[in-house]
Amino acid sequence: MTVVTQTSPFVDAVVRGRVGLITLQRPKALNALTLDMVRALTSHLKAWQDDAQVLAVVVRGTDKNGPFGHFCAGGDIRFFHDAALAGDSDLDAFFTEEYALNYLIHTYKKPYIALMDGVVMGGGMGIAQGASLRVVTPHSKLAMPETNIGLFPDVGGGFFLSRAPGRTGEWLGLTGQVLQAGDALALGLADICVERASLSILWDELASTPFETGEAVAHWVGVKASRAPEPAFSKLGEAIDSVFAKDTVADIMAALLALGAEGSDGSEVAEVSAWAQQTHATLLTRSPLMLHVVLEQIRRARKLSLADDLRMERDMVHHCFYLRPGKASETVEGVRALAVDKDHQPKWNPSAIADVRPELVDAFFKSPWDDASSHPLAGLEAGV
Repeated sequence: MTVVTQTSPFVDAVVRGRVGLITLQRPKALNALTLDMVRALTSHLKAWQDDAQVLAVVVRGTDKNGPFGHFCAGGDIRFFHDAALAGDSDLDAFFTEEYALNYLIHTYKKPYIALMDGVVMGGGMGIAQGASLRVVTPHSKLAMPETNIGLFPDVGGGFFLSRAPGRTGEWLGLTGQVLQAGDALALGLADICVERASLSILWDELASTPFETGEAVAHWVGVKASRAPEPAFSKLGEAIDSVFAKDTVADIMAALLALGAEGSDGSEVAEVSAWAQQTHATLLTRSPLMLHVVLEQIRRARKLSLADDLRMERDMVHHCFYLRPGKASETVEGVRALAVDKDHQPKWNPSAIADVRPELVDAFFKSPWDDASSHPLAGLEAGV
């Protein structure tokens, strides 16, 4: 039987030796995912999963200088904006197929190794966090920054953020804080650190090393680990857990204000105070509505399987664009301000945290599909 594999000019996929090698090559957009890229990745992964000749899969990104440099900055948010305004059905297809791809990666039957150099954000985290081995470098920058555009940490973000230590999931989901290698490792969002200079050699040797099993491929990459940088947020764990365990967004903001007023010298108290002030200022720039939605998302996701979390997120992303369609969408407005008009002055609605009513939040968690069997991700448990 001939396997027809979906292709994309932005996804290079080749089998060398006994390893499937994938390169994301849309460097001008930091390898942001398009629908064609999602389809190509899905097609290659499904074909290789059933190919006895392929023992493992390794994925990398590119930057303007060539391989590596950046992994993937997320989904193509300009497409989200334009498709939402045009009523383009590809918007629905993108999220359904992207989330199905995320599930495929988390449940892949062979080692899937993500070389997470440079920017790894949003949808980039979605195609990395399910990897059996997540490799960062001292240049890695990981984040789920969706609240900055009136969205929420999707692509399984509820699942993997909620399982980070303590209340760091709430912190990362609400703020979109960027993590470097040391913190990513400490928070369970990466497995090993490798020097960037070693990646090209590693990539070339994958093709020429006589592996006999997929586990041997993963072990071979794993032993390349170097010493990771120290975590930048290690002294803030207690403060993060205390603040982001609060019941409501308003309570979190009040706790940050109180901490921010505590210290002004060079002590550890002052470090916590400065963090609290900066975090409070960051949250004031985010969509008040989506802060409430994300807090509820993370807390619900702690009790959900990956499949159920992705189904919940598919419901939520539908509502992001259709509860208030067109320009009234928080997400469309957030993308407009960041990437279209670039005025960085989103007009959030409601504009204040205190004005977000519970029914506005609850609406995001009501499925628009009548029953479970009609949900676009109904087949996830079966590996569909």
